[in-house]
Amino acid sequence: MPPDAQRIKNRHCSGSRTCAVSSTRETARSSMNEQVEKLLESSEFFRMLLLESGIVANALRIMLIALIAFVASRILIHAIKIACERLQRSKTDPDSEKRVETVRRTTSIIVRIGIWSIAGIITLSILGISIAPLLTAAGVTGIAVGFAAQSLVKDYFSGFVLLLEGQLRVGDIVEIGGQSGVVEEITLRSIRLRDYYGQVIFVPCGAITSVVNKSMGFAQAVVDVGVAYREDTDAALAAMERVALDMSSDPYWSDRIIGAPEIVGVEELADSAVVLRLRLKVMPGAQWEVRRELLRRIKRAFDDEGIEIPFPHLTLYAGEPKGGQAPPLNLTISCKETGETEADITKPFSDRSNRETRS
Repeated sequence: MPPDAQRIKNRHCSGSRTCAVSSTRETARSSMNEQVEKLLESSEFFRMLLLESGIVANALRIMLIALIAFVASRILIHAIKIACERLQRSKTDPDSEKRVETVRRTTSIIVRIGIWSIAGIITLSILGISIAPLLTAAGVTGIAVGFAAQSLVKDYFSGFVLLLEGQLRVGDIVEIGGQSGVVEEITLRSIRLRDYYGQVIFVPCGAITSVVNKSMGFAQAVVDVGVAYREDTDAALAAMERVALDMSSDPYWSDRIIGAPEIVGVEELADSAVVLRLRLKVMPGAQWEVRRELLRRIKRAFDDEGIEIPFPHLTLYAGEPKGGQAPPLNLTISCKETGETEADITKPFSDRSNRETRS
């Protein structure tokens, strides 16, 4: 084929390809324009729908309420944390720090529940849901639950107050609700004690009307000792004071006794003894062991000095007539258990004793 004919043929082919590509582009452009027009129509429809129904405005309000609730809860919780940290700086013992931390956690949970509950109620009102029936039902339910679980609510409230005021701590020896023991665990619901015999006692916080803490700050070891009426009370008190001073200087007991002995004096004139009282200031929780050791040493000192610690006596008094002579005291002794006869009883007591010795 001549070169001119070949060039003409090539031009014709390239022109056909260009026409085909141009027509494809135009078709694609027209279809794209149609899709854009449809999309605009649909978006306009949805826009009008959203504007007329107020969904956008309600969504914005709900988002704003959630943001406000979040910020408010964070601010309040941060303020509670700062207040608790300042309170912890004034406390030196670890138990107080744990108690403050427990109060912080409890208060933070209450704040979160309160704020988000209010936010939820406002959100329901924005969505057009009437909250009046819900509040009425919640009120009725709350009254019913309050009557049914009023003791439970009282327990939690009392437990919170106990933690806040720091009336007792873990490890303290206390008397609460008519029970005594060592505090092993403190919760908002109850307090767990372990008594001297190892028994575990659970005391509800709502049943606690008074707290007797026997191991807070310091304690007193109070010792009451009875001596016979014929003994010199000043000498007995001096002996008790010497024993207490010697015990205070003992290296084993000196770290438990933190004060000089206090001689209270004569506490009571009992039926068969004069009761003398001494008191020692000791570390909290050490009053019982100090008292036991002090009683042991006083007993030994009284024995060494010949001071009588009396035991109960019974004196029979037959009475005295106005004439001044006491009437005879007639005694009847039973012979059933001793095996003695009437004749044996009439004999002198020394004769009967000799016969029993020989037998």
